Amino acid sequence: MSTVHVVGAAGFSGAQLAALVDAHPYFSLGQVTARADAGRRLVDIAPEYRVDAVLQPLDLDSVAPGDFAAVCYPHAEAAATVSELVDRGARVVDVSADHRLRDAALYPEWYGFVHPRPDLLAEAVYGLPEINRDAIAGARVVANPGCYPTASLLALLPMADAITDVVIDAKSGVSGAGKTPTPDVHYSSVADSVRAYKVTTHRHQPEIAQEIGAPVTFTPHLVPVDRGLLASCYAWVDGDAPHPDDLRQSYSDFYVDAPFVEVVDQPPGMRAVQRTNYAQVCPMVDRVTGRLIAFGVIDNLMKGAAGQAVQNLNLMAGRPEDEGLL
Repeated sequence: MSTVHVVGAAGFSGAQLAALVDAHPYFSLGQVTARADAGRRLVDIAPEYRVDAVLQPLDLDSVAPGDFAAVCYPHAEAAATVSELVDRGARVVDVSADHRLRDAALYPEWYGFVHPRPDLLAEAVYGLPEINRDAIAGARVVANPGCYPTASLLALLPMADAITDVVIDAKSGVSGAGKTPTPDVHYSSVADSVRAYKVTTHRHQPEIAQEIGAPVTFTPHLVPVDRGLLASCYAWVDGDAPHPDDLRQSYSDFYVDAPFVEVVDQPPGMRAVQRTNYAQVCPMVDRVTGRLIAFGVIDNLMKGAAGQAVQNLNLMAGRPEDEGLL
């Protein structure tokens, strides 16, 4: 068995991740850390997971070479801890955004800090298993993708070499905003309403553009549900529009070895994937304009965060990709 330390386990993603590791047939749950909630049991903070571990401050001296760690701190707070863990011989999945953008010069603009370890940033592997499976297996640092990028990229990647003018309209449940309360995510602000937010400034935009290899127009929306994320993606296709049957077949071929991506015939809804690590994608062709319309739906805390982190840990440990996730 291999030890996995969950650093920052009191938040939504961290608690879900600790529960997945705790129930995993191969991994052993190591330190389960928190700062403000240190000394409390995780089950008292997130009773739905029934993990009895006591949250504690991170003890780097208890991290052994060859251990794994998943860091679930907010952006700008994770990079230093990832660096310390790697320097002690651990292999790390960074669930924050601190290693997702390959260009260190983008961090001051999009995240408001100067990256402290450009060398680790340069070697970090973008942790979308569907395209980087082999590289993830040997990585010291894996950058777990953001939730919006995961759904959007899975919807678009099979056609990435043939599309231009990409527009993404995406909608996420409130848990995607994290556990820290703000006026924008209070129940009275979210219930019975849908609104766009961070228009033209959302930090996931450069991440999506980086992996697509072209600029994108990205607009996120907050919807009054707990878990789930739907990305509706639009793009022009180079040359003649593909026949719908050919398009679906190309998607099925692209994801033939992807255990968590289901290509479906009808636009999917959040309920189909909630509390699972599955993603559903549905490619279509607008019969009037010939424009590609591609939908991607995930659970933002599973395939969009904790579940994908375990998927990456499985690959890093040489385990079956779906172990502990079915």
